[in-house]
Amino acid sequence: MGTGGIAEKFVEDGQRLADFHLTAVGSRSQASAQRFAGRFHIPHAFSRYEDLVHSPDVDVIYVATPHPWHYPHTMLALSAGKAVLVEKPFAMNALQARAMISAARSQKVFLMEAMWTRFLPHVQRIRKLLSEGLLGTLMSLQADHGQSFVPDPKHRLFDPALGGGALLDLGIYPVSFASLILGKPQKISAVADFTMTGVDAQTSMIFQYASGAHAVLTTTLSASTPTQLSLTGTKARLEVATPFYVPSSFRVLSQGRPVEEYNEPYVGNGLREEAAEVIRCWREGKTESPLMPLEETLEIIETLDTVREQIGLSYPL
Repeated sequence: MGTGGIAEKFVEDGQRLADFHLTAVGSRSQASAQRFAGRFHIPHAFSRYEDLVHSPDVDVIYVATPHPWHYPHTMLALSAGKAVLVEKPFAMNALQARAMISAARSQKVFLMEAMWTRFLPHVQRIRKLLSEGLLGTLMSLQADHGQSFVPDPKHRLFDPALGGGALLDLGIYPVSFASLILGKPQKISAVADFTMTGVDAQTSMIFQYASGAHAVLTTTLSASTPTQLSLTGTKARLEVATPFYVPSSFRVLSQGRPVEEYNEPYVGNGLREEAAEVIRCWREGKTESPLMPLEETLEIIETLDTVREQIGLSYPL
């Protein structure tokens, strides 16, 4: 559902899997749907999303439409009894997220946020090392995600009606990574500067946790930042190479020990693993993924809501 850039990358990676079968694509225009179908050899192209979700040939719907449409399009697919993988951010706010989760549970169908980073090999390796206590007690997480965009009111990232701004589009990556490693913050402090259209150009956040750990996160549309991530513990520090949210490498620095390098070769855009997880869960009859559970997705949206409230960022809904 949707034929934009992220949908193209998802299909390119998914087609590397033997059990990934594309049967239909939906777009708001028949021409766009047909172009996408032709490029990827998809048998059915629909200009009405209602036709897509009711197709008997479809088992899982991938929602890759703009942010404000994640909620209605997910609800449409769930109402047809289809499993859904929905792009991040999962929803525009926690109210929508709760309704989506409730609908999936009522229908007893699979639902997952497409936060593809957490399924990547280097992230899974980091989780394993942390579970083994390699870094000791975690004290801080620092991450940034900044890209330089020419200010343009017509670009989706500057358009409030399309959920524009740095936070929901770029900031979701460091915020989600902090959730993965440290959980839900106990206290949030956030500041921002805004574009000429009223969306956030740059947002910086400090999250505090019951454990005493801090996460320091920054996101911006105005400059290309290092896009790095580091985890510091009482025993060692782990540094993920830039950009941290795509297939990457990392190193561990410990006092009195040689630097340990972790570098795993990777082919593709990085979305293959999330597709494989959806297929695995669907075949096993699961209604959510243990790697991206719905309660955590809701907590992430609640965190984003708190940040938006503090910086004064709102959207027309």
